Amino acid sequence: MKAWFARRYLDLLGSIYIYNEHRGYTALDRVLEAVKAKHPEATELIAAVEKHRADERKHYTMFKRWFQLQGKMPIALDRTFGHIDRFIEITFGTTIDSLDTDAIIASDDLFERLCRVISLTEKRGLKQVEILLDHPIVKQDKALHRIFKVVHIDEPDHFLPYDKWLAENARRMPNAWERWIDRMIHSELLFIKLPLLFLWFGAPRRTDWRDAGESNPKPVPRSAAAA
Repeated sequence: MKAWFARRYLDLLGSIYIYNEHRGYTALDRVLEAVKAKHPEATELIAAVEKHRADERKHYTMFKRWFQLQGKMPIALDRTFGHIDRFIEITFGTTIDSLDTDAIIASDDLFERLCRVISLTEKRGLKQVEILLDHPIVKQDKALHRIFKVVHIDEPDHFLPYDKWLAENARRMPNAWERWIDRMIHSELLFIKLPLLFLWFGAPRRTDWRDAGESNPKPVPRSAAAA
């Protein structure tokens, strides 16, 4: 029974993470578009977002390989299990796919809001990975534990650039309302969605990988491009 519980827990955990990592790097393509159009001179910020995107893609491929080695596909989850999806929907009133990039480019206030959402999401991710690294079930799976170690190393670089932009442009940091939204989304996943998913034994699995057909070229560092 314990062995089954552990396998089920890790299966759900991996499925949630692989969804969020894919959503992360594909959503960051939109952020890069906005940053390059709005602040083409901000080479440091652009390079940081490119690294963030590359890290999220790397994490996705690691989780993908973890599933492949088990000979199975992840459970087919949608945006209701995405932290950044829920945050965008609540704070912008639209899905990530429908987010108006042109409007964000044109508005400092909207770009500022986007930076706060990304920063809070990444900080939440760091806290959760620290918990998982010490989780007894996660420790049983050495391959998955190594993946979370890599994620833990990469994570701080993912929120610091956005916090830095907010500070350098005299923009406010997240307020109590935004921090409450972050906690609510996490609690919703942890105490409602995850238990229900755990008991949904007939949950369908994906029939293809989310990155099927994607080229995902590695962003060229600006210094290298200028060489």
